[in-house]
Amino acid sequence: MKNTLPGIVGLAMILLAGCSSKSAVSTGDSTGAGAGSGTGSGIESGSGTGSGRGVAGPVLGDIFYDFDSAALSADAQEQLKQNAAWLQKNNASSVTIEGHCDERGTDEYNIALGERRAVSAKEYLGSLGVKGTRLSTVSYGEERPFDQGHNEEAWAKNRRAHFVTK
Repeated sequence: MKNTLPGIVGLAMILLAGCSSKSAVSTGDSTGAGAGSGTGSGIESGSGTGSGRGVAGPVLGDIFYDFDSAALSADAQEQLKQNAAWLQKNNASSVTIEGHCDERGTDEYNIALGERRAVSAKEYLGSLGVKGTRLSTVSYGEERPFDQGHNEEAWAKNRRAHFVTK
Protein backbone atom coordinates (compact mmCIF):
# COMPACT_ATOMS: atom_id res chain seq x y z
CA MET A 1 0.00 0.00 0.00
CA LYS A 2 2.93 2.32 0.73
CA ASN A 3 4.17 2.14 -2.85
CA THR A 4 0.81 2.83 -4.51
CA LEU A 5 0.24 6.32 -3.06
CA PRO A 6 3.10 7.98 -5.02
CA GLY A 7 1.88 6.25 -8.17
CA ILE A 8 -1.67 7.49 -7.64
CA VAL A 9 -0.46 11.03 -6.96
CA GLY A 10 1.74 10.94 -10.09
CA LEU A 11 -1.13 9.66 -12.24
CA ALA A 12 -3.44 12.37 -10.88
CA MET A 13 -0.86 15.06 -11.75
CA ILE A 14 -0.55 13.74 -15.30
CA LEU A 15 -4.30 13.64 -15.77
CA LEU A 16 -4.79 17.13 -14.34
CA ALA A 17 -2.06 18.56 -16.57
CA GLY A 18 -4.07 17.57 -19.63
CA CYS A 19 -7.24 19.30 -18.42
CA SER A 20 -6.40 22.86 -19.42
CA SER A 21 -9.04 24.65 -21.44
CA LYS A 22 -6.58 27.13 -22.93
CA SER A 23 -4.43 26.38 -25.94
CA ALA A 24 -0.77 27.06 -26.45
CA VAL A 25 0.75 29.27 -29.09
CA SER A 26 3.37 27.56 -31.21
CA THR A 27 5.95 28.79 -33.67
CA GLY A 28 8.53 26.90 -35.62
CA ASP A 29 7.71 23.50 -37.00
CA SER A 30 4.28 21.93 -36.73
CA THR A 31 5.13 18.33 -35.96
CA GLY A 32 2.69 18.31 -33.06
CA ALA A 33 5.30 17.54 -30.43
CA GLY A 34 4.63 19.03 -27.05
CA ALA A 35 5.23 18.52 -23.38
CA GLY A 36 5.79 14.93 -22.50
CA SER A 37 6.67 13.90 -26.04
CA GLY A 38 10.41 14.02 -25.52
CA THR A 39 12.92 12.86 -23.01
CA GLY A 40 13.29 16.05 -20.94
CA SER A 41 12.25 15.46 -17.34
CA GLY A 42 11.38 18.99 -16.23
CA ILE A 43 12.39 17.97 -12.73
CA GLU A 44 14.52 20.56 -11.05
CA SER A 45 16.08 20.92 -7.65
CA GLY A 46 17.33 23.94 -5.84
CA SER A 47 15.99 27.46 -5.89
CA GLY A 48 15.15 27.63 -9.56
CA THR A 49 18.45 29.10 -10.66
CA GLY A 50 19.43 26.10 -12.73
CA SER A 51 22.30 25.15 -10.41
CA GLY A 52 22.72 21.84 -8.67
CA ARG A 53 21.87 19.58 -11.60
CA GLY A 54 23.69 18.18 -14.55
CA VAL A 55 22.71 17.04 -17.99
CA ALA A 56 22.34 13.26 -17.94
CA GLY A 57 21.85 11.36 -21.18
CA PRO A 58 19.48 13.09 -23.58
CA VAL A 59 17.93 15.29 -20.87
CA LEU A 60 18.48 18.98 -21.54
CA GLY A 61 18.44 21.33 -18.58
CA ASP A 62 15.77 23.97 -18.09
CA ILE A 63 16.66 27.63 -17.81
CA PHE A 64 15.00 30.14 -15.51
CA TYR A 65 14.06 33.80 -15.81
CA ASP A 66 13.54 36.75 -13.51
CA PHE A 67 10.04 38.14 -12.97
CA ASP A 68 8.57 39.77 -16.09
CA SER A 69 11.74 39.15 -18.10
CA ALA A 70 12.98 37.15 -21.06
CA ALA A 71 16.61 38.19 -20.51
CA LEU A 72 19.11 35.35 -20.12
CA SER A 73 21.04 35.31 -16.85
CA ALA A 74 24.62 34.07 -16.63
CA ASP A 75 23.30 30.76 -15.20
CA ALA A 76 20.85 30.43 -18.09
CA GLN A 77 23.59 31.10 -20.63
CA GLU A 78 25.79 28.45 -19.03
CA GLN A 79 22.96 25.88 -19.14
CA LEU A 80 22.28 26.78 -22.77
CA LYS A 81 25.97 26.18 -23.56
CA GLN A 82 25.64 22.69 -22.04
CA ASN A 83 22.43 22.09 -24.01
CA ALA A 84 24.13 23.27 -27.22
CA ALA A 85 27.07 20.92 -26.63
CA TRP A 86 24.65 18.00 -26.25
CA LEU A 87 22.76 19.03 -29.39
CA GLN A 88 26.00 19.28 -31.37
CA LYS A 89 26.91 15.73 -30.31
CA ASN A 90 23.40 14.48 -31.15
CA ASN A 91 22.79 15.87 -34.64
CA ALA A 92 19.74 13.66 -35.27
CA SER A 93 17.83 15.25 -32.37
CA SER A 94 15.66 18.32 -32.58
CA VAL A 95 14.13 20.26 -29.71
CA THR A 96 10.93 22.06 -28.86
CA ILE A 97 11.61 24.92 -26.47
CA GLU A 98 8.62 25.53 -24.22
CA GLY A 99 8.20 29.01 -22.71
CA HIS A 100 6.53 29.09 -19.29
CA CYS A 101 5.47 31.82 -16.85
CA ASP A 102 4.25 32.09 -13.30
CA GLU A 103 0.58 32.70 -12.57
CA ARG A 104 0.81 36.47 -12.28
CA GLY A 105 -0.33 38.53 -15.25
CA THR A 106 -3.14 38.06 -17.75
CA ASP A 107 -3.39 34.95 -19.89
CA GLU A 108 -2.58 36.93 -23.03
CA TYR A 109 0.44 38.65 -21.46
CA ASN A 110 1.82 35.36 -20.16
CA ILE A 111 1.46 33.62 -23.53
CA ALA A 112 3.42 36.50 -25.12
CA LEU A 113 6.06 36.45 -22.36
CA GLY A 114 6.41 32.67 -22.62
CA GLU A 115 6.98 33.08 -26.36
CA ARG A 116 9.67 35.74 -25.78
CA ARG A 117 11.38 33.40 -23.31
CA ALA A 118 11.37 30.47 -25.72
CA VAL A 119 12.62 32.67 -28.56
CA SER A 120 15.44 34.12 -26.42
CA ALA A 121 16.65 30.58 -25.66
CA LYS A 122 16.34 29.57 -29.34
CA GLU A 123 18.30 32.62 -30.52
CA TYR A 124 21.07 32.01 -27.99
CA LEU A 125 21.35 28.36 -29.04
CA GLY A 126 21.55 29.60 -32.64
CA SER A 127 24.40 31.93 -31.70
CA LEU A 128 26.20 28.85 -30.31
CA GLY A 129 25.95 27.07 -33.66
CA VAL A 130 22.76 25.02 -33.26
CA LYS A 131 20.82 25.15 -36.53
CA GLY A 132 17.46 26.89 -36.24
CA THR A 133 15.83 24.14 -38.28
CA ARG A 134 16.37 21.81 -35.32
CA LEU A 135 14.62 24.16 -32.89
CA SER A 136 10.96 25.07 -32.54
CA THR A 137 9.19 27.09 -29.86
CA VAL A 138 5.85 26.95 -28.10
CA SER A 139 4.43 29.11 -25.31
CA TYR A 140 2.29 27.67 -22.57
CA GLY A 141 2.18 30.88 -20.54
CA GLU A 142 1.04 29.98 -17.04
CA GLU A 143 -0.88 26.86 -18.09
CA ARG A 144 1.69 24.18 -17.24
CA PRO A 145 3.29 25.14 -13.94
CA PHE A 146 6.09 22.96 -12.62
CA ASP A 147 5.19 23.97 -9.05
CA GLN A 148 1.54 24.48 -8.08
CA GLY A 149 2.43 26.79 -5.16
CA HIS A 150 1.41 30.44 -4.88
CA ASN A 151 4.60 32.01 -3.55
CA GLU A 152 7.91 33.33 -4.87
CA GLU A 153 9.66 29.98 -4.54
CA ALA A 154 7.04 28.29 -6.74
CA TRP A 155 6.86 31.19 -9.18
CA ALA A 156 10.66 31.11 -9.66
CA LYS A 157 10.44 27.45 -10.74
CA ASN A 158 7.62 28.24 -13.16
CA ARG A 159 9.43 31.09 -14.98
CA ARG A 160 11.36 28.84 -17.32
CA ALA A 161 12.16 27.49 -20.74
CA HIS A 162 11.84 23.71 -20.87
CA PHE A 163 13.50 21.60 -23.57
CA VAL A 164 11.75 18.59 -25.09
CA THR A 165 13.85 16.45 -27.42
CA LYS A 166 12.33 14.83 -30.48
